[in-house]
Amino acid sequence: MNAHIAIDIGGTQMRAASYSLDSLDPIKINRIQSRIPGSKSPERLVELIQSIWPEKYTVSGMATAIAGPLDLPNGRIIRTPNIPDLNDFCITDYLSKKFQVPIALGNDANLAALGEWKYGAGQNHQHLIYLTISTGIGSGIITEGKLLVGSRGMAAELGHTTVLPDGPICSCGKRGHLEAIASGTAIAKWVNEELAGGIQSTLRGIEPLNAQRIAEAAKEGDSLAMAAFERAGTILGKALTDFIHIFNPTMIIFGGGVSKSIDLLLPHIQIAIQENIFAPGYLDDITFTTAALGDDAGLLGALALAREFKL
Repeated sequence: MNAHIAIDIGGTQMRAASYSLDSLDPIKINRIQSRIPGSKSPERLVELIQSIWPEKYTVSGMATAIAGPLDLPNGRIIRTPNIPDLNDFCITDYLSKKFQVPIALGNDANLAALGEWKYGAGQNHQHLIYLTISTGIGSGIITEGKLLVGSRGMAAELGHTTVLPDGPICSCGKRGHLEAIASGTAIAKWVNEELAGGIQSTLRGIEPLNAQRIAEAAKEGDSLAMAAFERAGTILGKALTDFIHIFNPTMIIFGGGVSKSIDLLLPHIQIAIQENIFAPGYLDDITFTTAALGDDAGLLGALALAREFKL
């Protein structure tokens, strides 16, 4: 019997699971902290994989999802948040030598899109955009039934689209990116700036002030909180209009923690799209929905890659 192994490396935790060929229920699954002082992340990753290795199966291959820019042709992690000893690291060579099986690599947001397309909300759609809105904004694109990765695997970074050229500084250091205005972090930052300027709000004095707390206040009618989601939703809608013009999808999927407040964002997103769309035909049969796989999207996307990539 054959099996595949899927790995999802995040800034807080690493997860790995083994799966038989025809099931989404793992044979074994485990998770560990991504960083422990004094330990080496590559060695701990090997131990994690060993802990879920399916003894009675032949492992046909494995795939890894990880955040950050990647050099896919060479299986190299260029940079990943919060795990410095994986920066500039050839992970596919390292793991293939350790386990003697083929390894595939993918950006976590791209693979979350792949997971939602194969096993979640995006099934039966051949053209879709996936946006994960959380600390930052990640994305993945399925076009003509294929995951769009680009020449070096660095495509579909929609969160780093410039929407306000002189806008706030993004986590990447550049100004005016979508992530710098509409992510959960950006929503909280804008509210804090408004509070510092003297705006009255029930949010004053709340610590920590994050997108979830702001969403709760918005649902209770706080005007500043409502304005924060209107601002973020309007900018998201204008950016999505451009993405719709470029990719002509039939579905847009929202994932990440902020998507739990999609009811606060979506009306403003849709108004902005209606006001800015080039032709109404772009919106024929388009569906807006939330992700179905939750935290498992990246792991199941890695599974889809391991199963379908020509390993």
